[in-house]
Amino acid sequence: MNIEKNHMNQKVVTVVGATGALGSKIVKALIDQNHHVRAMVRATSNRTKLRELGVTDFVIGDMMDPQSLPEALSKDPKSQAIVASAAGYTRHTKGDNSKTDAQGYRNLIDATKSAGIPRFVLISILECDKAIKVSHFYNKYLAEKYLQEKGQLFIALRAGAFLDQTRDFVLPGIQKGVFPTFVPGVSYGMIYTPDLARYAALAATSLPESELNASVDVGWDRPASGTVVAEAFSKVLGRKIVAKPAFPPFVSDVIFPLVGLAVGGISDMNEMIKWIKNGDYTSKNIQRQRELFGDLPTVEEAVRRYCKDRKLV
Repeated sequence: MNIEKNHMNQKVVTVVGATGALGSKIVKALIDQNHHVRAMVRATSNRTKLRELGVTDFVIGDMMDPQSLPEALSKDPKSQAIVASAAGYTRHTKGDNSKTDAQGYRNLIDATKSAGIPRFVLISILECDKAIKVSHFYNKYLAEKYLQEKGQLFIALRAGAFLDQTRDFVLPGIQKGVFPTFVPGVSYGMIYTPDLARYAALAATSLPESELNASVDVGWDRPASGTVVAEAFSKVLGRKIVAKPAFPPFVSDVIFPLVGLAVGGISDMNEMIKWIKNGDYTSKNIQRQRELFGDLPTVEEAVRRYCKDRKLV
């Protein structure tokens, strides 16, 4: 297919992490906005879902293999932007780990700069610059900082906690009348991933260059506790939904810290929960999101769309 000829009015955007739960939503958002998606995947990645979305343009690259990146990012016609949603912490793909979030992003940024791709959209994390002890949060800040050091034009979308996770543990709970919450009684920033995907697509293709080289908080119009989210589900579904801890207090307060001494991922989760309990995991500037992407979703609006997407209403 002659991409340049058949997509003259489209922008070519390379999505890194395209096979992931968030990455595939970013792909869909770009296609919905009539842009051409180039998916960077590993040689062993399952491309079925991406093909079902309409992706036909694939390049082989691995963030932990810097020699694979120049060829992947130099394909003609050159991408106008990269959207990077890969997250080693989630271990979505075998071999992913915290090194992907650290050295892997440095490799990708170096290759993007060398390829002359004019825009890098980083999926970052709310208040990551302050979460020094939460490694997968702080690695996002280090990636932001490295983009600045390299002089690569970028925008970092600092998202709050996802209402819908890679493995959606919310849905089974809601079906039983329960909204599971990791940090009971604490309000923090949240987002529904289709909204984050739409913002990423707009950031890659529509924001003027003058708005780049910035980090932008993205999420709902206010922080929400588990109780607030449960009340929104109750209103949308017309039946009582109650907030309950995802883990018993003994597990989060005793087991996690002990296991975390030996298991890095558990240790990072434990530090994350401790940090969120401080109440710092909230947007400090919702006005900037409104200026760039329009009105912010409310808790009830996001919950309503979640329920509709899962055919609960």
